[in-house]
Amino acid sequence: MAWDFETEPEFEEKLEWMRQLLVEEIYPLEGLPPEIQRDRDKIDEITAPLKEQVKTQGLWATHLPPELGGLGFGQVKLGLMNEILGKSSFAPRIFGVNAPDTGNAELLAVGATDEQKEKWMQPLLDGKIRSAFSMTEPDTAGSDPKLLKTNAVRDGDEWVINGRKWFTSNGSVADILISMVVTNPDVHPYQGSSMFVVPTDAAGLNIVRDVPVMSHPDHQTGEPGGHSEVVYDNVRIPHANLVGGDAGVGQGFVLAQKRLGPGRIHHAMRWLGQSRRAFDMMCERAVSRYTHGSYLAEKQMIQDWVAESEAEMRAARLLTLQAAWHMDKHGASASRMEIAIIKWWGAKVLYNVIDRAIQVHGALGFSTDLPLESMYRAARAARIYDGPDEVHKVTVARKILKGYDAVEVPSEHYTRKQAAAQEKFAEYLDLATANL
Repeated sequence: MAWDFETEPEFEEKLEWMRQLLVEEIYPLEGLPPEIQRDRDKIDEITAPLKEQVKTQGLWATHLPPELGGLGFGQVKLGLMNEILGKSSFAPRIFGVNAPDTGNAELLAVGATDEQKEKWMQPLLDGKIRSAFSMTEPDTAGSDPKLLKTNAVRDGDEWVINGRKWFTSNGSVADILISMVVTNPDVHPYQGSSMFVVPTDAAGLNIVRDVPVMSHPDHQTGEPGGHSEVVYDNVRIPHANLVGGDAGVGQGFVLAQKRLGPGRIHHAMRWLGQSRRAFDMMCERAVSRYTHGSYLAEKQMIQDWVAESEAEMRAARLLTLQAAWHMDKHGASASRMEIAIIKWWGAKVLYNVIDRAIQVHGALGFSTDLPLESMYRAARAARIYDGPDEVHKVTVARKILKGYDAVEVPSEHYTRKQAAAQEKFAEYLDLATANL
């Protein structure tokens, strides 16, 4: 089976343009005062000219196929783009592919009615509104969405939603929530949930707080990038807000998978970009810092970290591009194992490389004078969101083990080999035995 990760020269020129924009225009944004970085309006004002450059290059909101408003790049090209965008938290917003808006736009693209696409998907693609995905609940295991409790009951032309969600990323700054709730508790959970678009100004919807997390322990409710706790208290929304209309009843799990598959590819490639940035800092420090009679780069332990990091990153990159290629060829459903592998392996590599980079920098790496400490804290979450490592490993292992049959005697046991040899070479063995 041939894997081809090459792109045409014209697209490589686009990637090179992205790399230059990142270094010359986007990295400097990280030096802005924190109060400016947290102000959505000010950041939008500062980055508006950059967004126009991106649109002129035809690189804005590239994650959808042409018939749905995108450019039809496919997952390999999108993966290569996200490898660049992952180096800075500002970059995805400037390219119109910031989470969770991209995933929500993909969900609406594949599941929404034409009217819903016009009302919500297109404004998302244009960057005119923000969205959040509301699925995880505080009282049920996020790794098992079959346990969801938040429910919606139909009342005429309306649905009434009750329940509590949390870790609704960007919920406090969103205009709409896409909420996954139980609509039929009497069938199998895979057929009992549906998706709804819930405006954040709906009566009964209460954004309780943004939950401070390891990566942003000082986060204040209402700042971008928060993870909201949300209460649905008899929230009434029109039937028209059911994603997919009448056909969307019971399609919650199907839509969730269509949303998560491509997103995991993009996460893994962004992690590679982040890993490479940490790796570059580590190598720069290694050739610059002199201690105990030599430069760090001359010490075998540091050389081991450099070699291990490079090998892990290359393996992660090839695994991710192969998963992207597989999705382009066979679709997300047929690529579950490939996606699961890169999700947990990529998160592990990201964490390892940043950890080594901090160690090489010593006290400086632990300080906020470098971005490594914030990268490290954010990297820890990669092993949890979009499914914890353990769930993805189970997916991989189960699929692999289905290809094996149980036996009483191991296939490689000597007695089985001996019996097979006697059967296959019976005539030769008879002659050999007769000549003894």
